[in-house]
Order: sequence, then structure tokens, then C-alpha cells
Amino acid sequence: MKTFLLVLLILIGVVLAVKLLPFALGLVCVLAGVCALLALVGLSVVAGLACAGLVLALLLSPLWLPLLAIVGVIALVRKLTRKPAGTAP
Repeated sequence: MKTFLLVLLILIGVVLAVKLLPFALGLVCVLAGVCALLALVGLSVVAGLACAGLVLALLLSPLWLPLLAIVGVIALVRKLTRKPAGTAP
């Protein structure tokens, strides 16, 4: 009797799964579409922010390029005037 009830329960579960399969498949397709749309919008936003950052860097280049050159010259002079580590004073 116990085996019969177990088989009956499994059979009811299979019938229920088959009946709900179209609904579940439709739900999965809708969720996949929404995820794809969100990914596309997210990539567009990231690309837009990257373009805005590049434009900002381009607009501010008259300020940071000379500053970068000065920092580079200072680093070069400090490296050339530094004594080697193995020499005694």
C-alpha cells in the first residue's frame, strides 16, 4: 500500500509538472528577456560614462598635461641626483 501511494504521488507530481510546463517556460523566457534588456541598458550606461570620462580628461588636459610633465621632470632630476646605495659618504 505504501508503494502504491508513493507511485501515485509521483504520478500526480509528473502530471502537475507537465500541466505547468508552458507557464514555467513562458516565465523563464520573459525573465531572460528582462535580464538581456537590463544588461544592454547597463552596458550602454557604462559606455556613456566612459565617454563622458574621456571627454572630461580631454577638456582638462591643458591643466594636467603640464603638471604631469613637471612631476616627471622632478622625478627624473631626483633619480639622477640620488647617490648609489652602495657608496659611503
